[in-house]
Amino acid sequence: MLMSCEDGKSYSELLDEEENAINWYLCQHKVEGNIPVDSNFITGPDAPFYRMNGDGTVFMRVIKRGDMNNRPVKGQTVYMRFMRYDIKNMWEGNTTAGVGNSENMGLGNGSMSLVYGNNTLSSTTQYGEGIQVPLEFLGYNCEVDLIVSSTLGFTSEISSCIPYLYKNLKFFKAEY
Repeated sequence: MLMSCEDGKSYSELLDEEENAINWYLCQHKVEGNIPVDSNFITGPDAPFYRMNGDGTVFMRVIKRGDMNNRPVKGQTVYMRFMRYDIKNMWEGNTTAGVGNSENMGLGNGSMSLVYGNNTLSSTTQYGEGIQVPLEFLGYNCEVDLIVSSTLGFTSEISSCIPYLYKNLKFFKAEY
């Protein structure tokens, strides 16, 4: 059995806590169990979170669909901006500060990019698979709130079992 360093809890116990934290967060919002046909998502700050996969490890609220006539293509470099919040920390009643680059492009938080669909480049895989989910359904300049479990999050953080909320996650086309 895998053990973590956190209070001697097993990995399985940490995954259960992660699931509880995600469920706690989602109970405060509207949730749709299915992805709408033709990416016809309800949009806006009060839109529901959509369950984006069968495992329930990614949920997405669409604030803006973006340019549906200008959508990312696999292999393209995509830039992103976001603030990310620890949902487990919120669930435990703690104050949570966001980390990311949407509020301050300086201090080492400059541009973040990935190569859409490339699962071999460390510059892409470092962000995990979950952050790419909106690119399958929306256009450039879209904006979403995204809940990503640790198993699909940053590769350096998988074993921490911490789910994150990506607020105001925006994707932009690389300009050459």
